[in-house]
Amino acid sequence: MRQATDLEAFCAFFNKLDKTCTRKLCEVYTDDVDFIDPLHHIKGREALEGYFRTLYDNVTSCHFTFHDTLQQQDTAFVTWTMHLVHPRLDGGRRVDVEGCSHLAFAPDGRVVRHRDYFDAGALLYERLPVLGGAIRLVKRQLGR
Repeated sequence: MRQATDLEAFCAFFNKLDKTCTRKLCEVYTDDVDFIDPLHHIKGREALEGYFRTLYDNVTSCHFTFHDTLQQQDTAFVTWTMHLVHPRLDGGRRVDVEGCSHLAFAPDGRVVRHRDYFDAGALLYERLPVLGGAIRLVKRQLGR
């Protein structure tokens, strides 16, 4: 069952991704990959390599716990929890954010489209020193 292998390979690779192995993205992504998350839209593997290289340059640690997976033909979904430690987020403490990836695979098993869904506020905005306090205040007010 090659399909399950594609998704398993993607998950395994993503958990090894750091600033030292971003150049190996060619093993997982096609040259013309379309990558979208709540903060970016990146076209092409070369641009994606640059994005990950910059992203991981300042990260202390980042790994994923993968949960539910579903693959049908060349489309897959995987839910995950990202465990991120970044010196400028939440005082350098670990941040856990849940999300989901929607993947489309090319015939060779590499990812041609990758879209991530997660709460950007929970990851970033709420963790910034000044902005985070304001966002938490607004959330409390709306929760009343």
